[in-house]
Amino acid sequence: MEHINLSQIGSCFMILFAVIDIIGSLPVIIKIKQESGNIQPITTTAVSLLLMMGFLFAGAKFLELFGVDVNSFAVAGSILLFFIAMEMVLGIKIFKQKDGTEKVASIVPLAFPIIAGAGTFSTLISLRAEYHQINILIAIVLNMPLIYITLRMAGKLEKFFGIGGISVIEKVFGVILLAISVKLFSNNITHLLG
Repeated sequence: MEHINLSQIGSCFMILFAVIDIIGSLPVIIKIKQESGNIQPITTTAVSLLLMMGFLFAGAKFLELFGVDVNSFAVAGSILLFFIAMEMVLGIKIFKQKDGTEKVASIVPLAFPIIAGAGTFSTLISLRAEYHQINILIAIVLNMPLIYITLRMAGKLEKFFGIGGISVIEKVFGVILLAISVKLFSNNITHLLG
């Protein structure tokens, strides 16, 4: 297809991987697994995929109901990404999430809001202002196997990376996400001011 661009797919993939932060979420995933007794990787991955695809295709129409354009949402999303990145880099907690019920742990809070949450939705709308939709969709799909594998092997990955290793990975992706948020802000604020 003429709109498929490997460079855009790669950029979108890395941005989504950093925002979803499935490796950095390992401690939370393990805690949920311990509390609920079990998680279902296939269910969690499938629900996450459906939520992201739904927001990618219908998110802009949803915003139109409130009179908000994609560039405005992209600026707001870039600010949200900035704070998510600060959490990752500085190891602080800015956003607080309510605990989910144990019976539906694979969907709430794992699929939503941990994997496909406000940060991911904001990012998808922000990406639409920069990249073609098909490339974002491919990047979403390419992230799904990594989410599934991480959920499936949560215990083994925790032992392999260790607490220190997970912390380093989170900080590296936090810095990348910080740079991305600045770029999204500068690219879209000009449309609003211009």
